[in-house]
Amino acid sequence: MLTVADPAGREARLSCGAAVYNLVLMLRSNGYGTALRILPDPAVHDLLAVVRFDGNVHPAPADRRLAEAIFRRHTNRRPFSTQPVSTAARVRLRSAALAEGGLLEFLDSSSRYSKVTALVRRAEADQAVDTAFQAESAQWTGREPESPDGVPTVAFGPLPDLPGALPLRASHQNPAIPSRSFEQDALLAVVLTRDHGSAADVRAGLVLQRVLLTATADGLAMSFVSQPFETKAARGPLLELFRAIGQPHTLLRVGHGLPTRMTARRPAADVTTVRATPDAPIGGTASGVSGGGHGTEHVSERHHADQDSVVHHG
Repeated sequence: MLTVADPAGREARLSCGAAVYNLVLMLRSNGYGTALRILPDPAVHDLLAVVRFDGNVHPAPADRRLAEAIFRRHTNRRPFSTQPVSTAARVRLRSAALAEGGLLEFLDSSSRYSKVTALVRRAEADQAVDTAFQAESAQWTGREPESPDGVPTVAFGPLPDLPGALPLRASHQNPAIPSRSFEQDALLAVVLTRDHGSAADVRAGLVLQRVLLTATADGLAMSFVSQPFETKAARGPLLELFRAIGQPHTLLRVGHGLPTRMTARRPAADVTTVRATPDAPIGGTASGVSGGGHGTEHVSERHHADQDSVVHHG
């Protein structure tokens, strides 16, 4: 976990929820039905989800389309074009969130936009003078291209040649490449759930990943705007701003971008434990994603830190 940026593990749970969605999606797209339980055992606080095989299903074309996008989805920290995100694409992204029990709210035409961007600027300024945050950020960014964790330098964006309404995370900028023009008023979307708490964080991860994969399948680019969730001064006002709608979990920058380099991933063996004993109790699950004796997958709280927070796929 990121002990400074995410001391409560909220973003770690969001990341694990995204991993759960990938797991369920890949099973469905390969003809396996699934039954999902989130936080199935209160006595095991880091056991976030249990996925059980539940018969066979005919893979839906939509599931296969999203499953194929898993291998292409990545964060784009570079400038987006001025091409607007179409109404049809927005509807598909909102529908993706609804399908997993969440909400996606676009902010470009909302009175909340200026308030949200002001909170992002405030959080970015606070993190810039927070020595503990800067040390943690330095530990997980600027890595070699093939590093399976963190954000390698090749995934950084350029410095903006003009300041925009939305400040970019300074630790993800590469001064060695020429500065570029970014969007002056970047399109933002917020992922929300109706409830809050640990189970909602995991559920929001499923919502988020379906939105990200839908965007990838539609040829859209996204990056995370995590700063206001990581500072106390900005997080409280941000939650209050959306209280009438739901619990905000992450902000996304959305648009059309040029292809960028994919970053490395951890091998499946690094995050998977195969358990041979059948019908083992839930509380005996090992860390990571483990296969149970009668078709069970367990996901526990294990964070792949990437300073983008949320889905740490680079």
